[in-house]
Amino acid sequence: MSYKHSVCRWCYGHIPLGEFCEQVKALGYQSVELTGPAEWPILAKHGMSCAIATFPVGVNRIGTIEKAFNRVEHHDELERIYRDMIPQVASAGIKNLILFSGNREGMDDQTGLQNCAAGLRRILPFAEEHGVTLVMELLNSKVDHPDYMCDHTEWGAALVDELSAPNFGLLYDIYHMQIMEGDVIATIRKHHAKIVHFHTAGVPGRKDLDLHQELNYPAICACLKEVGYSGWLGQEFTPKVLPGYEALRQARELCD
Repeated sequence: MSYKHSVCRWCYGHIPLGEFCEQVKALGYQSVELTGPAEWPILAKHGMSCAIATFPVGVNRIGTIEKAFNRVEHHDELERIYRDMIPQVASAGIKNLILFSGNREGMDDQTGLQNCAAGLRRILPFAEEHGVTLVMELLNSKVDHPDYMCDHTEWGAALVDELSAPNFGLLYDIYHMQIMEGDVIATIRKHHAKIVHFHTAGVPGRKDLDLHQELNYPAICACLKEVGYSGWLGQEFTPKVLPGYEALRQARELCD
């Protein structure tokens, strides 16, 4: 069984969601991801899934990319907002929910890993009861998210090992990890069992998967099939030409 095709909502916020669902469904996409509770009824109306739910945000923006699980002082609020979000995700039939490490702000990586593990242990059993997998995204700290802690696959893989939970894994963003470490295919082969979800985009620029960027997506997608990945591949690029349907059509064909 091969992987399934998804597209990230935030890249196409200029298009009304109902219209967007109709158009991308016709292109062979089955999911509009990184959406929230207010959007899920619209997806359902159009026969679309949400491959991974967006993150909840608490007081003082706790839960965002910069302020998350690597700070023990955030754990109470994170537990509150994720315990509120997880049942909503489950009720909508969604299996995956995204979360982040937070920024370093001078913290060493080992302390941050242990803090993340401690915070996640407070909600992982609750998520498992609801059939929800919590997924930490790997992001680059070189271009887009300065100081982000979960910026290398080995760190994320070590956190997966530390928790050893059946409902915790990584979101391997091909764009972000190409910027941080390259060696994409070898990394996927090594760590695919720890990866729950994948994102795409062209490097540099986070644009279309065309001949003006450096990643070999046919080879990467062949690797996904080689390792038996059957989850979701989410297109997360901002198109060069609006509204972007032609870029999504080309990406869907390229990655299939």
